[in-house]
Amino acid sequence: MINVGIAKNRSIADKIIGNIEKVIVGKRNIVELTLISLICGGHILIEDVPGVGKTSLAYSLAKSINCSFNRIQFTPDVMPSDITGFSMYNQKTGEFEFRPGSIMSHIVLADEINRATPKTQSSLLEVMEKGQVTVDGVTYKVPAPFMVLATQNPVEYHGTYPLPEAQLDRFFMKISIGYPSPADETEILTRFQVDDPLDKLMPVVETEDIIRLQSEVKNVYIDKSLSRYIVDIINETRTHTDIAIGSSPRGSLFLLRAAQAWALYNKRSFVIPDDIKKMAVPVISHRIILKQESKLRGHNSENIITEIINKIKVPVVDRHEA
Repeated sequence: MINVGIAKNRSIADKIIGNIEKVIVGKRNIVELTLISLICGGHILIEDVPGVGKTSLAYSLAKSINCSFNRIQFTPDVMPSDITGFSMYNQKTGEFEFRPGSIMSHIVLADEINRATPKTQSSLLEVMEKGQVTVDGVTYKVPAPFMVLATQNPVEYHGTYPLPEAQLDRFFMKISIGYPSPADETEILTRFQVDDPLDKLMPVVETEDIIRLQSEVKNVYIDKSLSRYIVDIINETRTHTDIAIGSSPRGSLFLLRAAQAWALYNKRSFVIPDDIKKMAVPVISHRIILKQESKLRGHNSENIITEIINKIKVPVVDRHEA
């Protein structure tokens, strides 16, 4: 059972989304997916061209939930210690002191993560998975809630170090903001003509509200038949003729959690098949590798996942609160 009122949970979500939409125009689905990832304690990979609002999305999220924010511009000369922090000897005290790295923030934008060396990428992804850094044998927890939004340019590969599949798998979702429509771009020009709305953005909830939602989402009921439905979807990615490597079990776990969060967001204490369908593409598409001949035929991961969703038989469950 849900510990707090469902209406209150939705009210918190609506406040955050409405506040972010003062800055991010016409991208409600992207804002919703970002919030869902945060509620699930996950991290997002944003694959998009420059200038579409990736930094604004991350910063407006941090401001809306009254959290600290750091932006890390990744380049080949960024070292792991720049991310995690390091110990420095203090001559006055005669002791080593920990100097926190850029990762010690609630919301972190890892800009152009694929421009960092594999060693630096690994240091970031280790923090993402464990929520802590270890420097000189001492462990330091990152603040809660904690979320990394990593970006990479899908068309610029010169001087980059592509993320290995095992590291891609650690991201909860992969999304793309995309260009705005002409109407939305006109609205952007109007809003930003005199002032930047981001400068005036104020918190609408507290960090404690997010931490509570992260706890609440785990209590959303999911029927065993729907758990099996998730497994069927994941198994199909492992046998599909166009897929060389299918999704890992982590994909199953993340899809379950995302469905729970989407149900909570939609004022329900139980999961329905549509929740799973809604979350399947952003959660699973970056966890599969297509065969080369499939790519040559014009297929992409998103289309294949959609095809699988349409193919797998949907279980019939009672739509009531357990």
